[in-house]
Amino acid sequence: MSSSPVAPGSRPTGSSPIAEAAPPSLCAREPHVPAERLVAEMVPPPRFSAARFDTYIPDPDQPSQTQAVQVLSSFAAGLGGAGAGGAGKKRGLFGFGKKAAAPAGPRGVYLDGGYGVGKTHLLASLWHATPAAPERKAFGTFVELTNLVGALGFQQTVRTLSEHRLLCIDEFELDDPGDTVLVSTLLGRLVEAGVALAATSNTLPGKLGEGRFAAADFLREIQGLSAHFRPVRIDGEDYRHRGLPEAPAPFSDEQVTEAAYATEGASLDAFPQLLDHLARVHPSRYGALTDELSAVCLTGVCAVPDQSTALRLVVLADRLYDREIPVLASGQPFDGLFSEEMLNGGYRKKYFRAISRLTALARDAKELVRP
Repeated sequence: MSSSPVAPGSRPTGSSPIAEAAPPSLCAREPHVPAERLVAEMVPPPRFSAARFDTYIPDPDQPSQTQAVQVLSSFAAGLGGAGAGGAGKKRGLFGFGKKAAAPAGPRGVYLDGGYGVGKTHLLASLWHATPAAPERKAFGTFVELTNLVGALGFQQTVRTLSEHRLLCIDEFELDDPGDTVLVSTLLGRLVEAGVALAATSNTLPGKLGEGRFAAADFLREIQGLSAHFRPVRIDGEDYRHRGLPEAPAPFSDEQVTEAAYATEGASLDAFPQLLDHLARVHPSRYGALTDELSAVCLTGVCAVPDQSTALRLVVLADRLYDREIPVLASGQPFDGLFSEEMLNGGYRKKYFRAISRLTALARDAKELVRP
């Protein structure tokens, strides 16, 4: 579908004047994100700002979906009393502060299911339903949580999140043993402080890391981490493909470039150059990289060359999907981004999620192309 390449920022040859200024380029952006913003933005993303339990439509053929709504509704209702998050201290006999005993049993719920069964919708609904002020609840992806520790330091992150009643962690994936130990220790400290936990993932807690690492200490960390959660299985097919037409085929370079010029707030980049730029920007800044964009236009989409590049692209895809930013592309279809070796490896769940989300955003972008 792609014709001769069109350089980003150059007006399509033979097209009518459609814009005075060239579209912005993601490659020209190197945002600085202060730590305060990382904390303040730990809320459900715009795509799920209106998510509620009553807006989740369970598949009648999948009773586990209805059960998950019931479990989470009860969990949210149980977080209304004092003594959770920030109230985990009580007065001793002489008025001195005394640490409250850690709650017995799992202090969280863990939503396990495939791609597109509504796990993030339910997690966001739990955040909204929990009776606490927004600043006493935190919502972020696993990557955003580790980035927060990197920005604030471990002890400050513990102090900050210990004042919360609920911490929601979306897309809980353990990419390396270091992150496993870090998050396991962090969650243990938060549970001791009375913070409730909720998480989503495509892997059961006891199976996290399977197919990636086999070190004995890594497996011990996994087992200890799983004890914090009550697993809740959610079955079903990817809602992004239920009854929807096939994803649009890639457009030509000229069509993508013309749409970028014609769409206010759209960016325009050559895909290989964008991949190079992502290596120079910390993943914690990928959300800020897309600030104020109405669409992302990419020319020359091709298979990613290596796993490090692929994992960075996954994070960008998540941020674009969270913010509901359409992606218009030329070149190779999104289902050809990752090699067979990648799709059969330990990070396969991340790659399939990225394909699913980029395909949904490609559907959203179809209307940007002139007939």
